[in-house]
Amino acid sequence: MSIRTQDAPPRLNPAKFQHPEVTLKGERRAQVALTALDTLWVNTGTLCNITCANCYIESSPRNDALVYITPAEVAAYLDEAEGMGVREVGFTGGEPFMNPGLVPMLDDVLSRGLHALVLTNAMQPMRRYAEPLRALLARHGGARLVVRVSLDHHDAAVHDIERGAGSYARTMEGLEWMAREGFTIHVAGRVGFGHDGEAAMRAGYAAVFARHGIPVDATDPVALMLFPEMDAGRDVPEITEACWGILGKSPDSLMCASSRMVVKRRGAERPAVLACTLLAYDARFELGATLEEAARPVALNHPHCATFCVLGGASCSR
Repeated sequence: MSIRTQDAPPRLNPAKFQHPEVTLKGERRAQVALTALDTLWVNTGTLCNITCANCYIESSPRNDALVYITPAEVAAYLDEAEGMGVREVGFTGGEPFMNPGLVPMLDDVLSRGLHALVLTNAMQPMRRYAEPLRALLARHGGARLVVRVSLDHHDAAVHDIERGAGSYARTMEGLEWMAREGFTIHVAGRVGFGHDGEAAMRAGYAAVFARHGIPVDATDPVALMLFPEMDAGRDVPEITEACWGILGKSPDSLMCASSRMVVKRRGAERPAVLACTLLAYDARFELGATLEEAARPVALNHPHCATFCVLGGASCSR
C-alpha cells in the first residue's frame, strides 16, 4: 500500500475562482439554486480535542474562530427550517461533543420528528456524555439518529499519521461502545490515504468492522463514505455552466442545492447562514442571518466546489 506518494500536484493559479459570475477564461461560472432545504447543518464550534494534520476547517483545542452555538439559537433555526420542509439536521465541528449543548440540541431535533446526524471522532468528548446519550437513545430510538465516525483509514498507523499517535485506538473504543449500546453508526474515511483502489479500501474496512463487531456495511457508500482529499491550493478546473452537460451532472445533485449551514463567529452578535459546510471562513459564501435570506443561488467560486462536490461527487449528507 502506498500512502500519499504521488508527485506533488500542480498548484492553483491565483487568478482562478475570483469573479462570482465568470471564470478566468471568461466563461459563465456555474451557479446552484436551492431547490429544497433537505438538510440543515449546524457547526457546533471549531474547538476540537485533537489537531489533525490536514483539517479543512483548522479545528484544534485552541481554534475558537467559530464559537459554541447554543440550543436556543439552534431552536430558532429549527423553527424556520421546519417551515421550509427540512428532514435532517447535521452537527459538525470541530468536535461536536466539545459543545456542552449538543445533547439538548439532538433532543430538540429528534423531538420534532426530524433525523439527526453527528460527525465525531468518537473519542473522550463523546464518552463524557455516555449516560445522556443512553437516555437520548431510550427516548427516541436509534432509527433517526446516525453517528458518523471519522476513521481516516482502516490501518491504525495510517490513521494516526493524520490524527496523532493513539487516536485510532481511542476511536475504535468509541465505535465499540456505540455498537454495544445500539447506536446507528456510519464511518467516514479518506480515499487520499492510499492508492490501492476503492475496492481494496472497502475490503480493509470490512475486515476491521468484522474484527471489532462494528455493524457497518463497508460496501454501502453511505454507511462508509470515502471522501476525496481537499487541498484548496491544488490546481482544479473552474466549473462553468457548460460543465453540467459535459459531465452529465445536474446542479440539483450538489449539497448547496439542498442544504445550508449555521455558524456563530467569535464576537458576532448572532449566528450566520453559509452555503456550505466546507467553506466556513470564506465571506463569499456567507448568505445572511436567516435561512430565508440564504435561499439564493450559490456561485461555484471555490476549488472545493470542483474537487469535492462536482468532480469528487461527494456529499456530507446521507
